[in-house]
Amino acid sequence: MIAIIDYGMGNLRSVENALRYLKTDYCITNDAEVLRKADGWILPGVGAFADCMKQLQALGLVELLKEEVGNGTKPLLGICLGMQVLFEESEEGGLGKGLGLLKGKVVKMIDPQARIPHIGWNLLEYDQPHPLFTKLSEKPFVYFVHSYYAVHYDSNILIAHSCYHDLHICALVAKGHIVGAQFHPEKSGTDGLAILRYFVEECV
Repeated sequence: MIAIIDYGMGNLRSVENALRYLKTDYCITNDAEVLRKADGWILPGVGAFADCMKQLQALGLVELLKEEVGNGTKPLLGICLGMQVLFEESEEGGLGKGLGLLKGKVVKMIDPQARIPHIGWNLLEYDQPHPLFTKLSEKPFVYFVHSYYAVHYDSNILIAHSCYHDLHICALVAKGHIVGAQFHPEKSGTDGLAILRYFVEECV
């Protein structure tokens, strides 16, 4: 079973609809005991970094995430804001700490030639081989909605990026049992569903 973590800020229904389409056994919960029993977790997110961390802390989920994911027990897919909080810190709303499961910092996107927030479809460009890519089309386009992005991360976790004007966006990361997507796979058509299917299959 895949657990979608409900902390009050995620695009839960879109993720739920995608998992239902894939005929995946899932639940939506913030109950620690239910989460512990799940095969893998999806951490979705829409909103501000500081608010996300505050909600996770209030629900007692910060330590659970660090414990279960940090020690390799639980596979995790972070989506958009859910990916950003996997990093050490973010400057959104003032410098604040993230979960620290991945090295790196989340900063404001700045490009005088680009419209921010970045909303729309962009090509995923591969940075290193990964089994996931065998599931995707030759030129996978995915859907982004964000104003912040990760920098100063370990290059060996970056498996795909996207270019938005002069910005090099850390689009897809993987480290062991952790996968992070800056875009929304649940809104990215066939390729997005393939990413979700890959994660589910790796969990069960």
